[in-house]
Amino acid sequence: MTRTTTRLRTVLGVIAIALAATATAWVRLGPVARGTGWAEDTGLFFREHLALGPVGSLFHPYAGYLHLVPRLVVDAAFALPIDRYALAVSSLCCALAGVVCAAVFVLARDVVRPWPLRLVLAAVPVLLPSAPWEVTGNAANLHTFALVLSPWLFTLRPRTRWGAAAAAAAAVLVTCTEVQTVLFLPLLLVAWWPRDGDRRAARRALPMAVAALAGGAAQVVTALVTARASRPGDPGVADVAAGYLFSVVGGLGTSHLGSVGRAVVAHGWAVLVVPAVVLLAVLVVAALQGSWRTRVLLVALPVGSAVVWAAALVANASADERWTTATPAQLEAQTPSRYAAAAGLLLTMAVVVAAATLVDPERRAARPTSAPVPVTRSGGPARVVRAAVGWVVVAALVTTWVGAAGPGPTTRDGGPEWQPQVLRAAASCRAGDHPASVLVRSVPWAASVPCTLVLQADRSSGRH
Repeated sequence: MTRTTTRLRTVLGVIAIALAATATAWVRLGPVARGTGWAEDTGLFFREHLALGPVGSLFHPYAGYLHLVPRLVVDAAFALPIDRYALAVSSLCCALAGVVCAAVFVLARDVVRPWPLRLVLAAVPVLLPSAPWEVTGNAANLHTFALVLSPWLFTLRPRTRWGAAAAAAAAVLVTCTEVQTVLFLPLLLVAWWPRDGDRRAARRALPMAVAALAGGAAQVVTALVTARASRPGDPGVADVAAGYLFSVVGGLGTSHLGSVGRAVVAHGWAVLVVPAVVLLAVLVVAALQGSWRTRVLLVALPVGSAVVWAAALVANASADERWTTATPAQLEAQTPSRYAAAAGLLLTMAVVVAAATLVDPERRAARPTSAPVPVTRSGGPARVVRAAVGWVVVAALVTTWVGAAGPGPTTRDGGPEWQPQVLRAAASCRAGDHPASVLVRSVPWAASVPCTLVLQADRSSGRH
């Protein structure tokens, strides 16, 4: 097989992964959620696009940081008739989630070598049970996908100049979309480190590193000079830990946290502590078996998960609940959290990397010369046991995904859908008083849509 044919097959495979992940995200939203506007998508991002224009709004700060990719999505959605705005935003966001999945598949090739296991890793962003609840399919929460992509991007050592340029562009988009990506900036040392004596390859990581540091600096400066309207929380350590066990660890297996609450009420917190200890043991054993880059990620991903969760509770009083003193009714009424989704994605990725390391424990020695790289493989019954544990972990994870397949639940399941409202509003815009705009309801707010855009959409629909 020629090199060109191999590359073509690889490209087509990556495209197929992106399309499959996009379709999965789209289906899991459900038809009503896909057609319903959400929060900033039809609120602040919508208003500032109209007020500042597509260029002026791109780097305009909101809530203390930059939102580059969400604003680009909103700008792109305005290219279609305004009655299709909500569907356009949903479809673009699902497509970007698919791109993130495909990117993870490519970026993880040196850590998760068996492609079936790497495929499982790549599927995490769209198959986390609670992802559709609030994270998938809307621009307001695209920063979550930027966050989970960042550790894989920052540890990348590009193999070509084109790859270096693409990585630099991705670093700008990622860091200028999610402020918490600065937590993973130390991972740039993994890309810079001249391992195996290959200093030229390390230098190809420089453009991406410069772009990431510049984007991170822009976010930090924005956070320092921009006031946040959100009231900060004041969580205790016990509530941070209990909330992590309940919403993050419990949310790995189901989007129905009420069932987690019922289990805690019936059997105590041990139903969450025991699985958490098992996961920690799997991570530790895998870290002992993996290569040095694998070890770095097996530390960075779960630690990042915990830090992101704690930071959300400290920064947002709305997320700061009292899990340790909650009543049984309160525990059984819990719903997924967008903050738990970000932490859950990072933790799930760490679990998949650990399982893949147990299944495929090859460790590559350092390359002092141009000689072939020796490979060592641990043998005996211990290796068989580790591989079995790895496969059991993967099987358990995939089983939870199968159980959570299908639409919902989401925060937008009850509508109201955007397009019918816009088309009905055309009559008001044609009325004798000729209002300048009409209100179109979304979740949880409403958008003031100019009548010029409403009438254009009405004409494009063929009704007039």
